[in-house]
Order: sequence, then C-alpha cells, then structure tokens
Amino acid sequence: MTQNKIAVFVGSLRRESYNRKMATLLIALAPVSLTLEIIEIGQLPLYNEDLDNDTPPKAWTEFRERVMKFDGVLFVTPEYNRSVPAVLKNSIDVGSQPYGKSIWNGKPGAVMSVSPGAIGGFGANHHLRQSLVFLNVLTMQQPEAYIGNVSVLFDESGNLANDSLREFVTKFMQAFGAWVETNNCCKVR
Repeated sequence: MTQNKIAVFVGSLRRESYNRKMATLLIALAPVSLTLEIIEIGQLPLYNEDLDNDTPPKAWTEFRERVMKFDGVLFVTPEYNRSVPAVLKNSIDVGSQPYGKSIWNGKPGAVMSVSPGAIGGFGANHHLRQSLVFLNVLTMQQPEAYIGNVSVLFDESGNLANDSLREFVTKFMQAFGAWVETNNCCKVR
C-alpha cells in the first residue's frame, strides 16, 4: 500500500475553531495509507496578479512549493454568508496561479463543512466544490460531509463527545483513503 501525503486546509482562523478541532480529528482517524498535515493559510497576502511576477511574495512561493509535494488535499471549512471564508478562497487563488502552474491540478481531494448551524455549511461545501471542479481537483463525491450543530459535538477540552460522529468521520476517512489511492494509482512519483 502506498503512503499518500495529504495537505489539510482549515478555513477558520479562530483560536477555538471547530473546523480545526475537526481537522485534528480527521488526522487522528485517518487510515494508515494517509499522512495528513495542516497547512497554515492565514499568513498568505491577498492574491494580486500585479505581484505575481518574477519576484512574487515569499509566502506565496513557499506555499506553492510546499503544497506541490502533497499527493492530495482535504478542505475543512465553515460557511460564511453561504460561501467559503476569504482566507480559504485566497489560498485557492494563490495556489492556482500563475496560469498553467496550478498546484491543485489533478490532485484527489475532499471537502468537509463544519458549522454550528443546522445545515452544516451546505452552501460553503458546494461553493468550494465549484472552484475545485474548475481547478481539476478530483473531489470525492461520496460520502458528503456536512457537520452541523458542531458546538455540542466537542467537550470543553476539544475532544469529540459524539460516538456516531466518530463512526461517520472514520468511514469518511476510509473512503477518502480509497479515493486517493484510486486517483493516484497511475501517477509517476
């Protein structure tokens, strides 16, 4: 079995972010075929094509070079105004440029939206998927993951307090592991 490195992007910068807690849980419940690492995105300057010349911002270059080394991507996002947070969209834009050199192209990926609301970030999940289709991220379609009412799913220490969610997340990660393996099976490494 191939070991696949997965870059995890958390769309919330909040210190006590439920999305970061969920990303940590995903890492803990990942199958042995996956190694996951959270990639910080809050430090990236806003994308501006005028700056993407012979000397783009160092943070952009470092981000692009780092993410290129990963075999797949996993996005864990809240929903802001029926879309993804600006910090997550900015990281996607930075990684998609310069034209023809997208770091996202051909990588298998998955999306999980996490929200205190009842519909679990449905709008953000689907809005993000629209961008990923354009960027040729091979996004896992099933199982879909909309985690709602998250404020009652973790205890005060940040530990998961819901066994049915643990079971769902484990199945989600197993499916993602199989998805990554299937979609990376023929790539030259």
